[in-house]
Amino acid sequence: MKRLRSRSCRRWFTTTMPRVQRINGASGRTEQPSPGFCKFRPHVLVDVSKIDMTTTVLGYNISMPIMIAPTAMLKMAHPEGEYAVARAASASGTIMTLSSVSTSSVEEVASTGPGIRFFQLYVFKDRNIVAQLVKIAERAGFMAIVVTVDTPRLGRREADIKNRFTLSPYLTLKNFVGLDLGKIDKTNDSGIASYIADQIDRCLTWKDIKWLQTITSLPIFLKGVMTAEDTWLAIQAGVAGIIVSNHGARQLDYVPATINCLEEVVKAAQGRVPVFLDGGVRRGTDVFKALALGASGVFIGRPVVFSLAAEGEAGVKRVLQMLRDEFEITMALSGCTSLKEITRNHVLTEVDLYHAPSRL
Repeated sequence: MKRLRSRSCRRWFTTTMPRVQRINGASGRTEQPSPGFCKFRPHVLVDVSKIDMTTTVLGYNISMPIMIAPTAMLKMAHPEGEYAVARAASASGTIMTLSSVSTSSVEEVASTGPGIRFFQLYVFKDRNIVAQLVKIAERAGFMAIVVTVDTPRLGRREADIKNRFTLSPYLTLKNFVGLDLGKIDKTNDSGIASYIADQIDRCLTWKDIKWLQTITSLPIFLKGVMTAEDTWLAIQAGVAGIIVSNHGARQLDYVPATINCLEEVVKAAQGRVPVFLDGGVRRGTDVFKALALGASGVFIGRPVVFSLAAEGEAGVKRVLQMLRDEFEITMALSGCTSLKEITRNHVLTEVDLYHAPSRL
C-alpha cells in the first residue's frame, strides 16, 4: 500500500508531537519526569572518534539499545501498520514487539522478512486462547513473550470514553480471527475498554507466570513492573527480563514516570535479569539517562506511532535514526565510547543534587 502523504499527518508529527511531550503528566498522568529530574555529568578529553552502540538482548545482536514497544492496532495510523514497523525495525537492526491486539497477524508480520521480534501477550480468561497465541508466535519464529501485567482492569481512559473509541470497520484484530475475539463493538462505554475488560483474566497471579513457562520454551519478559517487591517476585518466578512500564501513563493516575522507578527495580534485580525502560523516551538523551540509571535498553511507543502516521515505514526508520543519532551525540559529549562505559557516575538525579558534594 502507498504510505500516507497528507499534510495533516506531517503536521501532527512536526507540531503536535512536541506539544504532547510538553503536556504529558497533566492531571496526575505521568509518563515523563520533571525537567530537573536528571542532569548529566559529562567527562571530557576522551577519544570519541569511534562509538559503539551495539548490544545484545537474549544473545541477539542489535544495533542500538532502542527497541520498539508493543502498540495496538497500528493500521489505524497507517494502511501498512505492523508491516511497516516490522520492516523498519529490521532495517534498523533492532527489535520489534508485536502487540497481541494488532491489526496484522503474527504470521503476516513474520512474512515481511527476517527480524528479531517479540510477542506481547495479554493473559485472557480462556487459557486455550493464550496457549494458541503462544504456539503461533513460536511457530512464526518470535524470540520472546512479553507479558503485560499491569492491566487486570483497564484504567479509566476518559478520552476513549468521550470519543467512544472503537476499531475501524474495515480493520480486524488478526490474531483473534477464528477465536471469537476478533470484533470490538461500540457500547455505552469505550468499545476497546469493554473488549479488554471482558477478555483479560482479573485473577492473574504469579502462579500463572509459572504456568506460562510450562507451555512455552520461549523466554518470558514481564512488562509493567515498577517496584522492588515485584522485581523480587518476578525473579523468583524465573522470568528472563523485566520491562519497567506504567502503560504510557494510561492506567493508574499518580504513578511515577517510569524512569523515576527504574533505579529501584535495577537495584532489586542485582544483575540477575536485565531491566528495560518503557515509556517517556522522546530524545536520545532519554536513552542515555535510562542506561546510566541501570537499564539494559529502552522501548519506544508513541514516537513510532506518530512517525508511522506521518510517513509510514520511512517515518519509523527516520525516528529510529533520529534517536540513534541523538544518543550517539550524547555518548560522545559525555565521554563514552561504548554502552558499558555509561555509568551512574554520568548523571545526577534530584536526590543526588541534595548530596552533590559527596559525589564530587
